[in-house]
This record gives sequence, C-alpha cells and structure tokens, in this order.
Amino acid sequence: MLVNLEKILLGLGAIAVIALGVMITANVVARAAFGGAVPDSVTMVRELMVAAITLPVAAATAARAHVSVAFLSDRFGPRLRSWLIVMGSVVGIVALAALLYAGVREFLGVWEKGSFFYGDLNLPKWPGRLIFVIGILATLARLIELVVRDIGTIRRGGTVSDEQQHAGDMMAEGEAR
Repeated sequence: MLVNLEKILLGLGAIAVIALGVMITANVVARAAFGGAVPDSVTMVRELMVAAITLPVAAATAARAHVSVAFLSDRFGPRLRSWLIVMGSVVGIVALAALLYAGVREFLGVWEKGSFFYGDLNLPKWPGRLIFVIGILATLARLIELVVRDIGTIRRGGTVSDEQQHAGDMMAEGEAR
C-alpha cells in the first residue's frame, strides 16, 4: 500500500514541478509581452514548492535515496552499521513527528479561520498546509516501516544497507507484495 501511495505522491510532485515551470514561464512572458504579471503567481509558486518538495520525500525514503555521509560509519562492522542506520531512522521519526504535529496544528488553524492569502485571487491557505501534512505523514509512515523491517532483519542475523535502491527495485518490491 505504501508503494502505491508513494508512486502517486511522486507523480503529484512531478506535476507540481511542471506546474512551477509553466507558472514561472507564463509570468515571465506576461511581464515581457504585456507589462503585467499572472495574478498571485508568487503565492502559487510558493505553494507549488511545498508540493514539489514534500510529496516525493516518502518515495526517496523508501529508496534510501537521502544524502548520507558514511566516511566514518563505513569503518564499522556490518552489524553496528545496521544499528546506526536504524538509529538514523528513529531520529528521523522524532523529527518528522514534530513537523507533523506543527503542520497539523497549522492546517487546522487556517482551516478553522478560513485564512487566505491577500492578493488578486484571495487563494485559501489550507491546500498548501494539507499537502505538507500528507507528505510528512507518508514519509513518517515509511520511516516507521523501515525501522520495523530493519530491526527484524538485524534480529534474524542479517545486515541493513543504506545503499540506494533504484526505481526498478521499487517497482519489483511493489509487484512482490
């Protein structure tokens, strides 16, 4: 189920990046050709950035594609390195739990107040806050799954690798479930 959700969020993140490009291009063309701008383009770009950044993070987490500095941990044995990977995931869970809490509070606040961005279109604030919460929640769910799976692997005597899995590996994982 997480793999399917991550594929959807990854696709939505890609659509957000394309929409960002279209919005910025339209704004530049409008300024150059007509001397005006697309109404509330700065607000729309800012909100699309939230989607472009937060929605694909769960898929990156599943692929273990985050930046890591392993020059020190590579010197340790495989078992200790495995536990360090689990510890890093636990630290990520704690950090994301705090972000999720703050994001939910912010979302509920703007939802209850009916807050909007002041501008030509008076766009509501809640969609960007909701997208943030969805992206963080999906990433948190994936991190929890990774911790449970990695601890199980270590207890069975295996080792955990933080090597990046590629898209083909993720597809095979999704088909195997």
